[in-house]
Amino acid sequence: MLEVRGLSAGYEGGDVVHDVDLRVDEGEAVMVIGSNGAGKTTLFRAIVGLRPASAGRVHFAGDDITGSPAQEVVRLGLSFVPAERHLFPRMTVHENLALGAYPSRPDPDTLTMVFDLFPRLAERRRQLAGTMSGGEQQMLAIGRALMAKPRLLVLDEPTTGLAPKLAAEAYEALNTLRGRGLTVLVAEQQVPLAMALCDRGYVLEGGAITKEGTSADLADDPEVRRAYLGVT
Repeated sequence: MLEVRGLSAGYEGGDVVHDVDLRVDEGEAVMVIGSNGAGKTTLFRAIVGLRPASAGRVHFAGDDITGSPAQEVVRLGLSFVPAERHLFPRMTVHENLALGAYPSRPDPDTLTMVFDLFPRLAERRRQLAGTMSGGEQQMLAIGRALMAKPRLLVLDEPTTGLAPKLAAEAYEALNTLRGRGLTVLVAEQQVPLAMALCDRGYVLEGGAITKEGTSADLADDPEVRRAYLGVT
């Protein structure tokens, strides 16, 4: 479904991500793990059209989307949940969700699915997004992305700022979505949660892929265990 080849991207000071190859097959969940500053956010923003690529190509569902604007990428079926969430704080839960479907009208069945997945959003549908807890805002950010009916959901650090219980709840929802056939690509620092969700993974360090393999293989890798699982 997603194929990234030789992708490099960065900012005015130079590239942060260098010559990355990555793929996500339909129905898979794939993780990208790495330390702070490794380039995970830059990589994801380049994939979804929020940062220009300086080299390489991105293909989604057979189409070359390199350089396509983010709004076009969403319409093709690739939705992005940024670590910063970027909600509209003075709009209600329902209004934020409705904007996730733009420019289409919100689909009632999709809205029902989001409320079933996150009952707290249904209870707070008239509450202003800016008054919600961090965990509730993360639910809303994921729900808003789902309103676009994505084929691939890309999440950048979905547990940022969340207490362990709320982080686990977020991953329970992602597991439910996986069970419904949604394809997922996630960058995560809470590696055990990502490993439990994902089939395969990549290790990104210094802007480059240094390891890849199944989640089980990465969990057995001594360097990964030491650096990301706290096991010596």
